This record gives sequence, C-alpha cells and structure tokens, in this order.
Amino acid sequence: MAKNKILYVCQEISPYLPENEFSKLSLDMARQMQERGDEVRTFMPRYGCINERRNQLHEVIRLSGMNLIINDNDHQLIIKVASIPAARLQVYFIDNDDYFSRRAVLHDAEGKIFEDNDDRAIFFARGMLETVKKLRWSPSIVHCHGWFSAIVPMYLKKVFYDDPLFSDVKIVLSLSDDKFDGTLCKEFKQKLEGEGIVDDSMAILEEPSYENLYRFVIDYADGVIVTSPNADQEVVEYARSRGKKVLDYHAGEDKEVFDEYKKFYDEL
Repeated sequence: MAKNKILYVCQEISPYLPENEFSKLSLDMARQMQERGDEVRTFMPRYGCINERRNQLHEVIRLSGMNLIINDNDHQLIIKVASIPAARLQVYFIDNDDYFSRRAVLHDAEGKIFEDNDDRAIFFARGMLETVKKLRWSPSIVHCHGWFSAIVPMYLKKVFYDDPLFSDVKIVLSLSDDKFDGTLCKEFKQKLEGEGIVDDSMAILEEPSYENLYRFVIDYADGVIVTSPNADQEVVEYARSRGKKVLDYHAGEDKEVFDEYKKFYDEL
C-alpha cells in the first residue's frame, strides 16, 4: 500500500471535547491511518472549553505570532500543541482570543450557532494552512471532518493553489451528522470573495445554509466519505451526481472500516 501524508482538519476531537460519534472518529481516523503506515498531522480549533492544563497544551512560539486580517480586523494567530499518549498522536490547535476564548464550541447556551461562526471558520482555515506552510510539510491528502472545516477546500483551490506544498493534494470531505439549523452570516459570500475566493458558482452562498455550503464545496473535493448513517442524504446524492468518488457509510469492526478508508485514500 502507498504511504500517504494525511492532514486531518477536524471540528472536534476526543479527548479534548466530550466523546461522541463525531469526535471519536476524528481520533480513530488519525490513529488508525498512522498505524497503517501513513504520516499524519491533525488540527482543530482551541475552543475555550478545552482545559489546557489538564490536556497539557502548550504554545509553539516558532509557529505563532502571525496576524490574520478577518473582516477588516487584525487577529493574532496562536498555535498550540498537545499529545495523546495512548494514540501516539500530536494535535495542533488554532487559537485566538477573539474567536476561541468563549467557553463554548459552535453554539450558545440556547443551542443557536454563533453569529461569527463564519469569521471563526475563515480564521481557522487560513490559520491552519499558514501553519502547515510554516511546518514545511506537504500533505498528499487533506481530509476535512466537520462543516467548520468545510471551506478549507476552497482555500486550497483558490488561494493556495500556486503553493508547491499543496500542488498535488487530494481533498476528502466527511459527510456526517453535524447539520446546523438556519444559515451562517448573510455576508459570508462577500467575506470569501474578500479572501480571494471567487467562483461563478458562489451564488448558492447567498443563502449560506448547511446544504448550500456543502453543495458548493463538494465541487472542490476529490472524494467524499459518509461517516454517519445520519448524514444528509441529499448532499450525499449531490456528490454522486457531480461524479465524486464516494465511500458509503460502513458499520463494522474498526479494522475493516479503516481498511476501507485506507483503500479509498490510496485510490484517489
């Protein structure tokens, strides 16, 4: 089997957030692919509810210090790292006091998505890719797990497309049980255009719902893995209609499931 260099861009990872189907899979994918001989890097946001002392997060000074302009405002990029000894994995965290100090993940106490989640996702995507550049690490596969990471493919294809680190990368999207109600900020499309992401098909983001976000980003992906039996089936069928390579949801023993993931990556 081929040795891949896989960049996992995750919305949440166990044990840093409570374990659920979604966060556990983030951990298992990285661990299982590493055990199969692949080289793995994993990123997630450093949400304010993550206990830094208990999880032994520490800042990586050589990677921190850059400022990113988001929505006409400067925001400092802080990079932290921690290890999961049981899985023999390192996880990099994208941090910023303006976006990630609140003691919540993506929803407020009433269950509504934060109004600035679009800005937070933009900061996460750009900050993560700038950090990979600083690491001088060239992934062969970028796997985005969770809608919060879903704009990363747009950046790879429209902003970082001429960077040799990302020239031959294959992009994989998870389709999971992570649908949000309502829409992101109405100015989301204009903000992405300000980032240099311009495409005739962006009109669909005039209404930035979960479905429309994925209908747009799927066109930038090389493959889609259905990671939950509760994934949005209309979005899954849209991926098929666009000719994307799709790995259907697979329930079973870990070895069998992740052997299928490994085969899927190798065939991209």
